[in-house]
Amino acid sequence: MFSKILVANRGEIAVRIIRACKEMGITTVAVFSEADKEALHVSLADESYCIGGSLSKDSYLHITAILSIALASKSEAIHPGYGFLSENSYFSRVCKENGLVFIGPSAEVIAMMGDKNQAKKTMREAGIPVIPGSDIIKDMIQAKKEAEKIGFPLLIKARSGGGGRGIRLVEHMDSFEKNFHAATAEALHAFGDGAVYMEKHLKPVKHIEMQILADNFNHVVCLGERDCSTQRKNQKLIEESPAVVLSEETRQNMIEASVKAGKATNYRGAGTIEYLFDQEGNFYFLEMNTRLQVEHPVTEMVTWIDLVKWQIRIAAGNPLTFTQKKIACQGHAIECRINAENPYQNFQPSSGKIEMLHIPGGPWVRFDTAVYQGYSIPPFYDSMIGKLIVYAKTRDEAIRKMKAALCELIIEGIEHNVDYHLEILATKEFENATYTTDFLGSLL
Repeated sequence: MFSKILVANRGEIAVRIIRACKEMGITTVAVFSEADKEALHVSLADESYCIGGSLSKDSYLHITAILSIALASKSEAIHPGYGFLSENSYFSRVCKENGLVFIGPSAEVIAMMGDKNQAKKTMREAGIPVIPGSDIIKDMIQAKKEAEKIGFPLLIKARSGGGGRGIRLVEHMDSFEKNFHAATAEALHAFGDGAVYMEKHLKPVKHIEMQILADNFNHVVCLGERDCSTQRKNQKLIEESPAVVLSEETRQNMIEASVKAGKATNYRGAGTIEYLFDQEGNFYFLEMNTRLQVEHPVTEMVTWIDLVKWQIRIAAGNPLTFTQKKIACQGHAIECRINAENPYQNFQPSSGKIEMLHIPGGPWVRFDTAVYQGYSIPPFYDSMIGKLIVYAKTRDEAIRKMKAALCELIIEGIEHNVDYHLEILATKEFENATYTTDFLGSLL
């Protein structure tokens, strides 16, 4: 097992990783930007070092600075969390070249799955259903031919996409060329790669994802699913497990497909296979996230398996100690992402000092956050300030528990989306679990 790990992240996920390391007896090293000198992860870690300016490119994306601290502090491994460098194949490779263990899959797997077009080819070859679509588009002539073949509506998607960027929905050929250029330009700006492909736009659909763990001995297990269909502009807001719309037969088919995906990619660590699930009961591979997901706590709640600790154990060379048959998902868990933004003013981000903070308590209520009373939220990073997670025996109980927890959560001094979550939970679509990826469009 490792004796010292550097956490190459910030916010609630950095705090989450540090806590797991403390429980495992592992010394932690935190890195932080100038804007984060008062951040919680800085004080919780055993060692903390400033690595640059407030902007992400000058700190949390500064590979040389992070590697220098890791080597100088004699860290043995680096945990990237999610976001930032977590799916950067170059970072994974240079960690290995410098004798550091990257807590995640190999650089080769990250690169393969980061190329959305290659990922689809790999899954298709493994016998996993994929959404009908095209390969990488070379020019506008080919693009229009493929569009006619696929049919409208369709999606233009960046090969190196993520976080909802580099995607355009096209309803008709009249607006195709304009959207194509917009998607390629955004992809080039966001990822340094303007390549795009197209796929059929399935609607209405559920967004279902399956959590896998894989060790270095070709053992792959699936820890069940999460329903992540409550989305705004391709960004998840509420996640729950299990997905009650799945029949047991479909669930088992998706579990088997996800284990196949892990083996087909020679995966290692924690990963997520994302699918679209249509109203006819069909599921299609969407993408694979080669990292820990923001919503991992709902899986932890229903399986009693600590995903962060298993990431670390696997990276240290330990085998999984349980088989697929030993995994039993019980009860129901829901997570709400608490963001510093105003949903009623076009989701304008909010920053500033938290004047008052009261965190809800009680059995099976968890709030993963890095904020505290008196903390000032900087304007430079993602707007998510915490994740409120509840667990109960049934879904109805879990919904009531979440409503109670949201009502008890008090954050004063900044704008936030707590009331918006309460509105979502009160809709008939959420109550009866029929909501799909586009249902939030009519809520505001």
